[in-house]
Amino acid sequence: MTATTHSMHGPSARLAPFGESIFTTMTRLAVEHKAVNLGQGFPDFDGPDFVKQAAQRAIAEGHGQYARAFGLPETNRAIALAAKRTCGFDADPDLEVTVTAGCTEAIAACLLGLLSPGDEVVLLDPSYDSYAACVAMAGGVARRVRLEGPDFRITRASLSAAFSSRTKAILLNSPHNPTGRMFDDVECAIVADLAEQHDAIILSDEVYDAITYARPHRSIAQMPGLRERTVILGSLGKTFSLTGWKIGWAIAPPSITAGIRCAHQFLTFCAATPLQRAAADALTAVCRDETYLGQLRAEYAARRSLMLEVLNEAGFRCVEPEGSYFILADAIEAGFPDDVTAARRLVAEAGVAAIPTSSFHDPANADRRWLRFAFCKRESTMLDARRRLQANPPRRLAERAV
Repeated sequence: MTATTHSMHGPSARLAPFGESIFTTMTRLAVEHKAVNLGQGFPDFDGPDFVKQAAQRAIAEGHGQYARAFGLPETNRAIALAAKRTCGFDADPDLEVTVTAGCTEAIAACLLGLLSPGDEVVLLDPSYDSYAACVAMAGGVARRVRLEGPDFRITRASLSAAFSSRTKAILLNSPHNPTGRMFDDVECAIVADLAEQHDAIILSDEVYDAITYARPHRSIAQMPGLRERTVILGSLGKTFSLTGWKIGWAIAPPSITAGIRCAHQFLTFCAATPLQRAAADALTAVCRDETYLGQLRAEYAARRSLMLEVLNEAGFRCVEPEGSYFILADAIEAGFPDDVTAARRLVAEAGVAAIPTSSFHDPANADRRWLRFAFCKRESTMLDARRRLQANPPRRLAERAV
């Protein structure tokens, strides 16, 4: 094979700019340096027994073949029931609920199924890294709005500049990864007003809806007039600490659902049948009795307090999250020139892995200040991180980095 022939192969032009996911990179470095992995946002503890037992029953009972493309009937009904509990409206299980292979696939199905080439999608940076990649895969154009820390508030001035006659959708994530923000009614009203002015769809990523601290989650779909233009995107993984199950969903009016399902059937066709069956039992159970959800919030509040304590002791200035299970720490104030340098120093020399949040931005306009630490971890894991940071304080590492 000649060099010329070889150079013709590799990632497509649409995906070449994205390269390897930052999560893959930092997890590989964490393994290489035997580091405590506070980077990738997966729990290092198992999900609840009642959900695992439901999956075991489903396998034993023979739920091993394809489900309907858009979900098992009982799973769709359970998701609609959960939406009724959290959002207060009745979603039609068969016409408005689509079960997907995780929320990441739901996002991809929305964008592939609803965008035409050249359509624009507004992203709020820092934004989860799959958003921009999925927009590119769909032939769309990402119009990225940088939210400024440490407050990370949506403002009308910055957001309105991103909307145009080509705007098809805005992707809103609340509780927000990575900042932990829960966008308030004033901010959601700005999104609503601009979406209505430009007849844009709101893709509302609400996977962290059960993990909140100061106040309960409120979906933007609950605001007057927005139900008909909003897609609620959810997931089993965060609420039940089973991220590897990859059971997600999209709830949308029938006309929008048609586009989502058109793409979904050619992406995965259906999510894993026994896990869908278990998801139905899990969601139905917490709708009947919210004890588990109360315990989940209490346990995460305790983890948040411990992680804030660990990072503050290490000399970081942190952004206290209102929801989700991430904390942002200021790498520049700790003495590092930028977040990537800080992340590489910490994983290699302190043995603690974090995510540089500049990877969640438009590379041309990235905020290179913040590190993201995940606290969906056991207490022993966070205490191990504390010991390592005490032995190799960030400011000392920063001085060596200059």
